[in-house]
Amino acid sequence: MLPTIEWLLTKRTLRLSLVAASADLTDAVDVTAGTALADRLAAPISWVHSSDLDDPTPFLSAGNVLLTDGAQFGFATATETYDYNSYVRRLVDAGIVGLGFATHFLHQGMPTGLAVECARAGLPLIDVPDRVPFIAVIREVADQIAAERSRRMEWSIAAHKAISYAALKPTGLRSTLIELERQLSCWVGLFDVTGHPVPVPGLRRSGDRFAAPVRDEVSRALRKGSRSSTALTLEAGQVTIQTLGQSGALRGALALGRGVPLDRAENELVTSVIAMATLALEQNRALDATRGHLRSSLLELLLEGKVVAARSIATEVWGDLPTEPVSVFALARHTQSHFVLDALDVLALEAEGRAFFAVRGDVIVVLVETASDSGTSPSALHELEQLVDDHQLVAGSALASDYTELATAVGQATSALQARGERPGVTEFAEIADSGMLGVLHAAGAERVAHRVLTPLADFDAKHSASLVETLRSWFAHDCSWGATAAGLGIHRHTVRSRVDQAGGILNLDLETFEGRLELWAALRLSV
Repeated sequence: MLPTIEWLLTKRTLRLSLVAASADLTDAVDVTAGTALADRLAAPISWVHSSDLDDPTPFLSAGNVLLTDGAQFGFATATETYDYNSYVRRLVDAGIVGLGFATHFLHQGMPTGLAVECARAGLPLIDVPDRVPFIAVIREVADQIAAERSRRMEWSIAAHKAISYAALKPTGLRSTLIELERQLSCWVGLFDVTGHPVPVPGLRRSGDRFAAPVRDEVSRALRKGSRSSTALTLEAGQVTIQTLGQSGALRGALALGRGVPLDRAENELVTSVIAMATLALEQNRALDATRGHLRSSLLELLLEGKVVAARSIATEVWGDLPTEPVSVFALARHTQSHFVLDALDVLALEAEGRAFFAVRGDVIVVLVETASDSGTSPSALHELEQLVDDHQLVAGSALASDYTELATAVGQATSALQARGERPGVTEFAEIADSGMLGVLHAAGAERVAHRVLTPLADFDAKHSASLVETLRSWFAHDCSWGATAAGLGIHRHTVRSRVDQAGGILNLDLETFEGRLELWAALRLSV
């Protein structure tokens, strides 16, 4: 352990003693001073200096103990007029943890004013008796600091060796985290890239591991997308959170909690574990890519109707495929797709065969069991909907189907995704199908195409003060009847025919055919 004043007072060869507040001053010392005194008695001593300067603080640092012979206080009557308050205040402000006074060197006894001000400030005042040289105190502390450094170095070497051995085990990451907890007497929490807790069997129990404040801080750190280290304080102690992976491609986060802060050697051990964990996770990237290709191949087998072969391969790698009927979702694949794929990987793992996903072109296809799960855990379908909501994803869905109808369902879900546009949330194919073909076209954004088709006619009307668009609308409203259209517009039927032929020429459409009329009619309907 590092030396403290409490430890220093136990060294009998030094014969040091703590000067207590006099009886008449005890009532004047407040609770704050008493607490400060206790804290400084137990605080680690970083070094011991001796000085008789009136202001030695430029040569001191926090955690030091100062020894003085009192020459700066003067002698006889001058001693009683010295400004001890300012002197002690300077030492306290500099972070000094204790003051040692040679009571029988230049002075006979302890100056009363010094004892009073030290008691009021909660600064430990040590009586250094006659014939105890300052160098003896300094050497005692120096030897203890050196011994502690040596001990911590030995511990660090042994701890790093234990962590390295743990990393070489088949359960490398899990064994490493368990060994880290043992070495630091702390708890460790592992989180995936989505901020969800990753249970690691064998870790010590702790209610703080996945507490709400810890999860919130982990989520904030992961959303930044860069390597970072943050800290927060809980009632049980300090928690350190480190992200894992590379900036822009994080793989998760590690939270570590303990009642007291980590020292330098312990922080170095944590840094080593972070490096090992990051390396292990990065090495899994290639494996993840291979699994992704395998998922895509299995989906193609399912779409081709080769369900038995796909199920056999899936069972060997992940487990069984979702039981029919399945709900089909199509998710937009965008710049955060890696984040989404990691989240889906966790969902599929936790669903234990009730969910399957694969990338197909620009779409992520997800198959989820429609039937409710047994037990009290949320269904895989509910978890997927929650994932879409939590991460503001864009998705389309299709009605539940058997694998024999999977190709149709995937097409429907993709159409619903396209109809959704860029608005976060889920659009069901049934919602757009119920509105008919025009509803499907409208949901898919076909009005933009309609506007482009009709622009030449609108430009012609504006330039020549014509009424081609109006005539065409009336013509279709009268079921393409020349006479009814002419009567409705109050013009001759030959004028109607002339305008329709002119519009067909401008649009390069043969309006004598059903196909040409259908395209123009749809454009007019969608442009309303």
